Amino acid sequence: MALQFPESFLWGASTAAHQVEGNNTNSDFWLMENLEGSVFTEPSGSAVDHYNRFRDDIAEMAKMGLNSYRFSIEWARIEPEEGQYEASEIEHYREVLLACKENNITPIVTLHHFSSPQWLIRLGGWESADTPARFARYCTHVMGELGELMPYVCTINEANISIGIKKIMKRYELKSGSPGAQVGMNMEKMAQMQTYFAELSKAFGVPPTEVHSFLAPRSEQGLAVIFQAHVEARAAIRQVSPQTKVGVTLSLYDIQSVPGGEENARHAWQEEFVQFVPYLQDDDFFGLQNYTRAVYGPDGLLPVSEDAETTQMGNEFYPEALGAVVRYVSTHLKMPIMITENGIATDDDTRRIAFIDQALKGVHDCIADGFQVLGYMHWSLMDNFEWQLGFSKRFGLIEVDRTTQERTIKPSGIHLGNIARENAI
Repeated sequence: MALQFPESFLWGASTAAHQVEGNNTNSDFWLMENLEGSVFTEPSGSAVDHYNRFRDDIAEMAKMGLNSYRFSIEWARIEPEEGQYEASEIEHYREVLLACKENNITPIVTLHHFSSPQWLIRLGGWESADTPARFARYCTHVMGELGELMPYVCTINEANISIGIKKIMKRYELKSGSPGAQVGMNMEKMAQMQTYFAELSKAFGVPPTEVHSFLAPRSEQGLAVIFQAHVEARAAIRQVSPQTKVGVTLSLYDIQSVPGGEENARHAWQEEFVQFVPYLQDDDFFGLQNYTRAVYGPDGLLPVSEDAETTQMGNEFYPEALGAVVRYVSTHLKMPIMITENGIATDDDTRRIAFIDQALKGVHDCIADGFQVLGYMHWSLMDNFEWQLGFSKRFGLIEVDRTTQERTIKPSGIHLGNIARENAI
């Protein structure tokens, strides 16, 4: 018997502008990808050309049976120089939103998904106390122009991601074989950084230690800057687009422990989630992003078991994590949860189907127990550019031949669409 979800449940998939659009030339990532000695395995280039093919991609989602689409608006396109807004780019995203409307797809828009304008990084990036006001100003402009077409907005994607990145870099130094990142980091090139740092400094005009992109390791001040940016953006959005529901997304592992590791697990939850709850309590919904679990022992984080199935990202195949994190988050936040990312990188699509089924079983059980879950956005709609790891990690429901940009829906895409259809009104 098929699982029955609420009639209003949102079924969809997610993308990020820089990972799919292509030619995001004003962003910090574009610059970093193309430097000599870059830690990126390859540049994003034309990516999967979603900037030009969005109408067909959105229509394909509707044909699959999905009813929602989480995507991001690229700040570097909207405001390529500080205070200079590109009307043509606002119109581009208006067309994206209208394509959603025409296909009965509910848009869930992220206003910042990792990539930033180059000028922002030159002015101190995500460590500058001025960044929250700059981000809120950008949000005001976007929402003033397009807010009437946006029922849901996520201000910032994975506002807590720098904590995980810092831990990953530490584990790499220790070579402990611990779980992989939930974002594409190229640890193989981290040892070849001197040339890259020199080029980075030259490109941004600041010392390399002051290139504060969103995915750089954060200071405590930098973390506060990011969450203050969310708070100020939320206020700005509500002022110009009060009908829009506002939230933020966090990257969360299902944090578990073996005997003796309970205190380490409790500390990890505090560090990665609980400390941020005060910033989130006035939100309309919470964007939950989960891919796997993290297990703590008496001496800290345990490596993934050698006999465990792992994904292309080095993560343990553990779809049960999603339901567990929904339950944990709900003990701290009394608001609806939107699953804004969940998925696996694999070339074995049968495992993606199994992952979807098991993850959704956990979500269904949560809803049956009274937890309010608004929707499930699978990561990702298409195979795309996985940051420093390039195009080699495949998360998509749709395969893309990058020589022709031809799209082919995978069986997993058909499978998720059929689940959505079965639950349609």
